Amino acid sequence: MTDSPGIRKSRLGPTVLRSWQNWRAWPREVARAWRRSLQFRTIVITVALSAIAVVATGTYMSISIGNDLFQSRLNQVLVESKNAATAAQTIFDSSDASGEASTISLLSSAKSAIIASSSSRLIALYATPGETTNSTTVLSFASPELAPDGVISDELRTEVTDDPDDVQQYWQSVPLPNPGGGTDPGIIVGSPLTIPGAGNFELYIGYNLAEAEQTLVFVQQTLWLGGLALVILIGLVAGLIVRIVVRPIRVAADTSEKLAAGQLEVRIPERGEDVISTLARSFNGMADSMQSQITQLAELSQVQQRFVSDVSHELRTPLTTIRLAGDVLYDQRESFPPATGRTAELLHTQTERFEVLLSDLLEISRFDAGSAHLDTEPTNLVRLAEDAIDQMESLAEQAGSPLRLVAPGGYFEAEVDGRRIRRIVRNLLGNAIEHGEGKPIVVSVDSDEHAVALSVRDYGSGMSEADAERVFDRFWRADPSRKRTIGGTGLGLAISLEDATLHGGALEVWSRPGAGSCFRLTLPRVQSRPAGDSPLPLEPHDAYGEAPAVAELRPPTGSTSLTTPGASHA
Repeated sequence: MTDSPGIRKSRLGPTVLRSWQNWRAWPREVARAWRRSLQFRTIVITVALSAIAVVATGTYMSISIGNDLFQSRLNQVLVESKNAATAAQTIFDSSDASGEASTISLLSSAKSAIIASSSSRLIALYATPGETTNSTTVLSFASPELAPDGVISDELRTEVTDDPDDVQQYWQSVPLPNPGGGTDPGIIVGSPLTIPGAGNFELYIGYNLAEAEQTLVFVQQTLWLGGLALVILIGLVAGLIVRIVVRPIRVAADTSEKLAAGQLEVRIPERGEDVISTLARSFNGMADSMQSQITQLAELSQVQQRFVSDVSHELRTPLTTIRLAGDVLYDQRESFPPATGRTAELLHTQTERFEVLLSDLLEISRFDAGSAHLDTEPTNLVRLAEDAIDQMESLAEQAGSPLRLVAPGGYFEAEVDGRRIRRIVRNLLGNAIEHGEGKPIVVSVDSDEHAVALSVRDYGSGMSEADAERVFDRFWRADPSRKRTIGGTGLGLAISLEDATLHGGALEVWSRPGAGSCFRLTLPRVQSRPAGDSPLPLEPHDAYGEAPAVAELRPPTGSTSLTTPGASHA
């Protein structure tokens, strides 16, 4: 079955549409090339400026040549017209014709003289207005090209008739009809004449400037074609030169990108002794120095990491022995004298702290070596926070800081490493208990489509902005003279920050002196996607004092309360 023409047109439609879409995409492609390509910008600017110069020069030359051609032809026309009028007036003055027939014969002779002197057959002879007689009517004539109304304007006739006693010339540019039905540029020159026995007359001679116009058009075409060829040639030359100049720059850019990507062995080829080769030598010297320093720093870092790891591992064996001996002494401390029992307790406490310090140092060395990895699984952050609160509950009771869990409900599950996130929450709770000054501690959990967040808010002494900027530094303490009440190694917050960064999240702090602190952990719900904005604010709503709800929920001394609105949401 043969498709109808209409169906064939509909099949061509998508092709036409795609073509149109490609045309619409051109401006974006040109704009992208303009932004990214130095060679393209240089060539476009060079060609544009060259085109402007060529257009300006060509326009000036075209106008100048046109004016010169017109002025030359005008001078020639005026000379010819003056000679023709003088010859005709001489014939009329030298004749003694008295009859109408002889006057007409005399006019024929004068007409021949005019054509011979002016090389133009466009002639018109009109009697001066006010002197119309039978003779003047007979003697008046006009060539067909000058006969139509408007070719010889009234203004020109007025100028010719204003002073008939003086033999002067008056001219005007006019369009002259041509055999093809169109018009050609022309000039009409008018002169007064006096025919004895007939009166005053006006002589008009027309000159066609079609040849001059053709000459001008030829010159203009030559100029514009030559200008176009010149612009194209300039574009080609500019492209060649810019390519030669930009190529070393492109090589340098590619080499620098490879260096930034870690390929420290790449270099720029050195050729010749010009400025580009000097740049290449300087760049290669810089790359050599940078490679040497980076290699040295990497070796030192590896040595340091290996030293920390080796020391930590080597210390585990004697530490285990000391721990076992200390546990034996600690279990029998009641049978020792008071001083010896106290010594056994101190030995047990410091041994535990030393063991935790070794574990933290090993963890830090893994982060420094880049060997830390995640073991993620879908995890409910509310359940994880509850577990961490249960583990820290006894310490909170000892410090007199009741714990609150606020979970309004939402998309709490996220792909995280539960062990690392639980460690972050424990570190944040321990820090809050340490500096909470016996006031309530609020743990908030919230999430949205892209991220899940947990914050730990205390109402303790707080920190200054300078201290808050250093709170995640290793072994840093805001008040070195302050005694630790719950132990700690000084690496907890530093490890927590590394754990958050390893998840692609962020751990931030807000703190004000006297207003407490708020630590906020933000994690992406899916590891391969960015977290975006945090669902929880960093600066709490009760930024400058304890919230009334927290004050009302403050439990009696020695008890700990846990509030979890929406915690049942999985």
